[in-house]
Amino acid sequence: MKSIYLISMLLTTYSAAEPEHWKIDFQHPEESNYWLVVNDTVMGGVSQSSLVISEGIASFSGELSTENNGGFASVRRVGELPLSGSNGPLRLTVLGDGREYQIRLRTNRTFDGVAYVAKFSTKKGQLQTFKFNEDDFTPQYRGRRVHNALPLSFNDSVQVGVMLSGNQTGYFQLSIKYIGQ
Repeated sequence: MKSIYLISMLLTTYSAAEPEHWKIDFQHPEESNYWLVVNDTVMGGVSQSSLVISEGIASFSGELSTENNGGFASVRRVGELPLSGSNGPLRLTVLGDGREYQIRLRTNRTFDGVAYVAKFSTKKGQLQTFKFNEDDFTPQYRGRRVHNALPLSFNDSVQVGVMLSGNQTGYFQLSIKYIGQ
């Protein structure tokens, strides 16, 4: 019931027309096929998450745990990412739960490797739009900064994702209305 309320709130409070630039289309019925859950279970942790797309909104939710040396939950889009020709900024519109999340871009198609990370802090129950430029992203590998990585170019990005990490344990929910330019 809580999710239905949040979706309803997003649909009624965010009515501004989206620009004619690239975006991930959460209205498209096939969009859910492109998203992959990657939690700390890949290294023995017990965090759980899912991404459910309904009525044009992607709801990333679950339970974050630091048991068994865990502490992250994430989703990433693995299909074609229409960033070619983009010079930014990257916009993200979310309804948050008061936690700090990361938006993550990758420039290679491998499961593991360098991710370009920018953090954003949500306000519980408040619809927010964040804007990121290329230099807002820091190259990281498994949570550690990579000092010899090339600077991020949106044109080279092939994956986008969202992650919750750290000691922010417990239930979480981030409703994503828009990712695009």
